Amino acid sequence: MAPPSLYILYNADASVMGKLSYGYRKLTSKDPDKPACAACDITHGGLRLDETAQWKSVKADFVKSGAVKEVKQLHRDELDTETKAFVQSQSLQYPMVLAQREAGELRVVMDEKQLAGFKGDSHAFLQILKERLAVVEET
Repeated sequence: MAPPSLYILYNADASVMGKLSYGYRKLTSKDPDKPACAACDITHGGLRLDETAQWKSVKADFVKSGAVKEVKQLHRDELDTETKAFVQSQSLQYPMVLAQREAGELRVVMDEKQLAGFKGDSHAFLQILKERLAVVEET
């Protein structure tokens, strides 16, 4: 079976206003267990506009290993109709990580609470992600 595509869905919009809104939420967030966007913390280190070197390295190694076909990182306003409908039908909260097999079936790999637990550590995220993807592949 071919490896799945991985989708990291951010709790932010890609527009300028979306970035400003995210920045405001990030700066005013008081609860460390409920960050403005835990996926953003993992891939961008918080308020940066570009990915961290650590995340770029982890992502490249993950794709190169063959564990996933590709890693797509998407903001809420960048989702295609199918993905948006899946999120809504499952009443999911952003951010999250989804896997999609060749047949097109989407599965939740990690939810917002699980992502928050990594506290921005992309290496820890990758370790648990590998375990979760193995389970997704079995089902």
